[in-house]
Amino acid sequence: MGSELIYRGHEDESQQQSDAYSPKRSKPWLPVIRPIRYLLREQRLLFVLVGIAIATLFFTLLPPSSPPPPYSADSLFQPDDSTQLSHRVSYQSNHAAGFGSFSSGGKIPLGLKRKGLRIVVTGGAGFVGSHLVDRLIGRGDSVIVVDNFFTGRKENLMHHFGNPRFELIRHDVVEPILLEVDQIYHLACPASPVHYKFNPVKTIISFCTNVVGTLNMLGLAKRVGARFLLTSTSEVYGDPLQHPQVETYWGNVNPIGVRSCYDEGKRTAETLTMDYHRGAGVEVRIARIFNTYGPRMCIDDGRVVSNFVAQALRKEPLTVYGDGKQTRSFQYVSDLVEGLMRLMEGEHVGPFNLGNPGEFTMLELAQVVQETIDPNAKIEYRPNTEDDPHKRKPDITRAKELLGWEPKVSLRKGLPLMVSDFRQRIFGDHNEDSASITMTSD
Repeated sequence: MGSELIYRGHEDESQQQSDAYSPKRSKPWLPVIRPIRYLLREQRLLFVLVGIAIATLFFTLLPPSSPPPPYSADSLFQPDDSTQLSHRVSYQSNHAAGFGSFSSGGKIPLGLKRKGLRIVVTGGAGFVGSHLVDRLIGRGDSVIVVDNFFTGRKENLMHHFGNPRFELIRHDVVEPILLEVDQIYHLACPASPVHYKFNPVKTIISFCTNVVGTLNMLGLAKRVGARFLLTSTSEVYGDPLQHPQVETYWGNVNPIGVRSCYDEGKRTAETLTMDYHRGAGVEVRIARIFNTYGPRMCIDDGRVVSNFVAQALRKEPLTVYGDGKQTRSFQYVSDLVEGLMRLMEGEHVGPFNLGNPGEFTMLELAQVVQETIDPNAKIEYRPNTEDDPHKRKPDITRAKELLGWEPKVSLRKGLPLMVSDFRQRIFGDHNEDSASITMTSD
């Protein structure tokens, strides 16, 4: 029994030594060997090599692409095929009011193109409006024309039909309209004496267009956050007692005269515009337009330039009202459009006089028309019309200083361009009428 005794302490100690854990020796090349084994297994390396070969063959056969042309300042502004880009203006979204320094915006960074705006032009089928639409389309904007064709003509805009950036809506601004736009040029209004004195009903319509139409367009500007430009008129000065007229002059208007529907209508429109600016925070601009002439004028609208040109072309006497010593200032339509666009893009509310300070008497204007069309044209005197202003000349100092604008086209340079347009329209219509009469008589 004694020989079988075992000291348990020694047994446990030897067992613990034999059962103790000892880690395997790490293999130094295992991180390299393992990926190689993975590639060699199941022919993976073969598939990788085939893929590389296919990619190399594809890029070898692909024709080389031509490098892009270098950018230049001019290449960033590509004109439309139908019209030439004549003015480059970058739209600035600022909320400054009153008069201050003019900022036309810096150069657009290389590689960036000016973002086109969405603009509505009320009365855009008219004489001035259609020229404005040409300029806006030409610089890359999308334009919506709203016109009831009371004085506007579709022919003035036909060259834009089919352009995806042009829309035409037959609509009277006396009725509200909702559009999503960035800018509103409000030109809708019968502006010639023949149109706004045609009869009492049309006279009231003229006032409603100025007041109710302006109210609707200001409401639209407020709803969509658009900038609004009102085209007012030098008629707000009435028969001025101050010469030349500055923007701070309050005018001398007969509130019950035959011209008051137009004069007072525009004065009320200016009041509404400024009230919306002060009370509702609408960004507004006000332009006071002086006598303007050029192609697309209505031939028989009663304005002195179109009257004289049409009469001279038709071999009729030039009708001078009164003694012919009353004065006017005549600006070419392209100068006006330039001024309107600078005003819209600038920082100043206005009002601004936009006109040519070159002053002519009616007799002097008749003589220029004689020199341009027919030296033998006769002059016929008639009694003067009621409330006809005796003197009209703009002071454009503020426009020069704050907008950097002044007219460039003189009367003797611009009148032949208008005469060419009138000659084509008058004699073209005459030939068509004669042809139709001949066919009927046969």
